Amino acid sequence: MKAALHALVILATGLASGCATNKITGRSQAMIVSDESAAQQSAEAYTQLISESAQKRALDDDSYQLSRVQSITKPLILQAIKARPDVQNWKWEVHVLKSGEVNAWCMAGGKMAVYTGLLQKIQPTDDELAAIMGHEISHALLSHQAEKLSRAQMQRAGLTAGVLAGAIFGVNLGSIASVADSVATVGLQLPNSRDAESEADTVGIELAARAGFNPEASVTLWEKMIKVGGGGAPEWLSTHPNPESRIAAMKVKSKQLMPVYEAVKRGEPVPDIQTTLRPKQAPTAQTNTAPAAKNLPIQATSVKTTQN
Repeated sequence: MKAALHALVILATGLASGCATNKITGRSQAMIVSDESAAQQSAEAYTQLISESAQKRALDDDSYQLSRVQSITKPLILQAIKARPDVQNWKWEVHVLKSGEVNAWCMAGGKMAVYTGLLQKIQPTDDELAAIMGHEISHALLSHQAEKLSRAQMQRAGLTAGVLAGAIFGVNLGSIASVADSVATVGLQLPNSRDAESEADTVGIELAARAGFNPEASVTLWEKMIKVGGGGAPEWLSTHPNPESRIAAMKVKSKQLMPVYEAVKRGEPVPDIQTTLRPKQAPTAQTNTAPAAKNLPIQATSVKTTQN
């Protein structure tokens, strides 16, 4: 019993100390897994995926779309670096994968992909595609993948703690572990996933506007998404916000950012992005001038494949 109690104390201490405050959003996040660890895991998975896609001739088979995606993504990365300077060291990379799925993503460490299904079925304008990639880049920028991995570990540790507590007090909880795991998924993981999606929406629109893309495109994008997807899941049980609620929030945010977007298009200085994302700081101004293309941090080359 003493051994079980000691193990329970260690687990509880680990769970309690496994949180950190995000420097951009101010939200407390589970961070047992570091950004560096998440980026390393992502890089390994991404390398394997790209290699397999190349072998299947499902990688970057449309040079126009690849060039388009890269040109839209580059200025978004520059704004991400301004918001969080340490991500300049990430090995940013983006590819277009041949898949009918309507999807795009950005892993921890800046590894990105856009699926041809999204490009073909949604047919996004450049501004709309920037809204998509701004959202996905924001997930990585805000450490959401590291948080997701951390929550998974905490969930498993919590179940172990429950079993240990049961052993201490003479109750066998092992038989209900699967039920507890299901309840933990709904009660612990999904609410924060919705928070993460809302955060990525907010920061993503900001990145896009500052990169010179019309923030109102986020609204038209999701209107297209709803038409293609035929609606959305109930808001209380979804990792994404309710579509109508999401569009309403985007309308408010895009209206707020229109002056920033218009100033960027005129070549005028705008408030520092860190000031906007951290409203308690004193405002400063910065010039939103992009560096020469050769200095952009994204890898512009694609994996070569042999065509029949």
